[in-house]
This record gives sequence, C-alpha cells and structure tokens, in this order.
Amino acid sequence: MSTLEYPLPKDRTPPYNEEAETATLGAILLDDDAVGTVVQYLRPEDFYRGAHRRVFQGIINLSERGESTDIITLTEELRSLGELEAAGGPAYVASLTSRVPTSANVEYYARIVRDCSIRRRLARISSEIAARSFDESTDARLIIEEAENKIFELTDTGHSGGYLSVREIIPKTIEAIERIYHTKDSYTGVPSGFTQLDSRTSGFQASEFIIIGARPSVGKTSLALTMASNIAIRHKIPVGFFTLEMTAKALVQRLVSSEARLDSHRIRTGLLRPSDFHNLTEAAGRIYDAPLYIEDTPNLRLLDLRALARRMRSKNNVAIVFIDYLTLVGSENRDLPRYEQVAEISRSLKSLARELEIPVVALSQLRRETEGKRPTLADIRESGSIEQDADVVIFLHRERHIDRGVDQDSSEVETEVVIAKQRNGPIGNIKLAFIPKYTKFENLSRERP
Repeated sequence: MSTLEYPLPKDRTPPYNEEAETATLGAILLDDDAVGTVVQYLRPEDFYRGAHRRVFQGIINLSERGESTDIITLTEELRSLGELEAAGGPAYVASLTSRVPTSANVEYYARIVRDCSIRRRLARISSEIAARSFDESTDARLIIEEAENKIFELTDTGHSGGYLSVREIIPKTIEAIERIYHTKDSYTGVPSGFTQLDSRTSGFQASEFIIIGARPSVGKTSLALTMASNIAIRHKIPVGFFTLEMTAKALVQRLVSSEARLDSHRIRTGLLRPSDFHNLTEAAGRIYDAPLYIEDTPNLRLLDLRALARRMRSKNNVAIVFIDYLTLVGSENRDLPRYEQVAEISRSLKSLARELEIPVVALSQLRRETEGKRPTLADIRESGSIEQDADVVIFLHRERHIDRGVDQDSSEVETEVVIAKQRNGPIGNIKLAFIPKYTKFENLSRERP
C-alpha cells in the first residue's frame, strides 16, 4: 500500500508548499538541465498536488527518452498520456514558467518539496501505527518491527545519491589515513584480538555480515566469546552478544574461566583453591567494567533480535554484534520450508549490518559430511543463501585424530582457521591455539611448521 493511501489527521492541513512545487516545475521548464538536479531529490509522489505529480511524471518521461523539456513538448506528452486536463490544462502548464524568476535556485526549491513530503509521510506512518495498535489480531512485536522499518526508511528518503568529484573525496581519504597514522592503529575495523586474522581482514568491517562455521564441539562459541572479550575488555569497544543456546550466567562463567585462566571444570564443580580467588576477583573486575551486553532469550524471534540489536546500537553504541548461533533464530514465517526460513534470517541479518553500520557475526553449523575434511563454502548447513549473503566466511577445522585427543589436560591444541570468503580482502588459512582448560582461543605461543 502506498503511503499516500494512509489517512492523515482530519483536523490538520498536510505539510505542503505550493510556491516551492510550482517553482520547481517552472525552473525545469526554463532550464532543461535542471531535471538532473531535481530527480536526485524528488519523485512524482513527493508532490502534494495531483496536477503537479502528473506534470513531473511527464517531465521524467521526456528525460528518460532523451527529449528536451519545454512547454510544448511537455504539453504534447501529457496529451498523449490522456493526463493534460488532470494536470491543469495547457494554460496552467504554460503558467508554471511565470511563477519562478530564475532556475538558479531549483535545488533549494526541490529540498523544500522533499521536506514537506517527508513530513507528510511521517504523519501518515504515525496514523497507520495508531490504527494498527488497535488490531488485536496482529502481534504487537510485528507492529513495532514494521514501525521501525518505516521510520528507518524515512531517514534515507531523498538522499541525493549523486556522484562526487575526486576533489571532494581525496581530502576525506587523506584525513582518514592521517587519523590511522596518528593513532598507530593498523586496523580499520573492529579488531578480533588475533594477530594473523586481523592482518588478513584489517579487523571486522562496518556493515559486513560475517559467518563463523564449524562442526559441533570444535569451538565456535569459544572463538566468538574470546573475540567478544578481546574487543570489550582489551579495547573497551561496546559489544552485543546474543546467546541462544547457553544462559547468560553460563556464558559469563566461561568468560571468567577464560579471563582468570582457571580450569573451567574446577569452577563448575567448586573445586577451587584459596589462591584461585585472587585471580577470580581480578578477572571479575575486568569483566564487570567491560562494555559487553548479553541477551540470552531462548528461541528468540528474528523481529525481536533486530529490535534488541537496534536498541543496543542506539543506547549503548555497540560496535559489533555476535549471534550464537544463526539457525537457532526463530523465523516469523514458520510455515515456510526450513531452508527458506534460514534464507530469510540470513538476508535480514545482512540487512541489519548495513542498517546499523556495524559488523554482524553469526555462528553456523556445518554439514555432517564435513567430518574428517577441511570445510568449504558448500558445507554451510541449511541454506546456500548464507554463503551468498556473507561478506566474510571463516571456518574452524581440526584433523579428526587431533580432535579425538583433545581433553582438559591439553595445554594447547592447534586449530586451523580457514578464511574461505572475503569480499574485500584475501582468503587463506591461519592457525590459532585452543586452550581446552579455559575454553578459549589464543594466538599460537610459538611458530610452527
């Protein structure tokens, strides 16, 4: 349904500027080149008066065919469409040029028309939300999601989308390079804390959708949690963490074990020594001060996840979001086949990353056939759309004989990290050390062949 169909409050006059609308159209008729400027800001539906919408549509038709726009050509175009009388007739079209002194200010006029259009749409959206609120057959969360989407769409309305001269771009580019130089930070994105990985990716980049995939028990959650703690504790960068499989208490208990370097089994069973409590207290203090925000609702629906992520972004300024894990997110369309549900979730998370302008990192299971071999993009479980939507795909892999030998007494287990896809950077393999005792990953303590 078009926003034009939503009712406006009956006791208020819609935001509208007659002079700006006629001046915009008149300026185009005076100067054919003004069309290119105006279409960066306006579409026919942005004009309030129906006659003006028809006139502007006629102008666009002529422009798309490469024909010049003047009173004669526009009148003939409207006549051929059967819209001339609805557009005010030949006399009204001809009068538009007398309502503007010069075409030089056409961009200013177009901005006024756009602003009024945005205000009308906002009023209509508000009216629609109010009406939908009384419909008890619709889930309230769905109404909230729709409202948020419409408001966010309005923030992008009328962006010029025009091209830029390199003269405009180069000063900003040099400024960004100088900023990196002075901060001595070699990463342009959010650093994971793993040297080789960050060297390959330059940190997780804003608006990117990142997948971390592995078979069960290889360490997806441990890797994501280690990254989150590196980002929040070491760099003091706000992090959002959605854990759909574990409780927040269990997750933080694992984080305490990792940060304090205490055996996770002894923490769970309470078999701690008096000397352990010093490390435990210090680690808890560091975690307490970290800007880490955890959501542990099981069976979290996609709408709720998006709403909570927006709230984390606006209220706590989170710079990255982790989701453990993707296929546990509940789809709003339960009647769809599972692969279509996963595809919908994947597309939505990609869209969320772009909307919030932060990296969104989602964990994913791999197919059972992956056992015993290095995973590939085709091994991502449930839906091929995950591979398509992701900007970066990272796999964890250990040879089967190594995996069988992993136990709590192992000091360090070498694990291969496969960067299988990266739209804007190199792919390849690196190695990290998994510490079973602390359920965490670290950079390798020494070079290995």
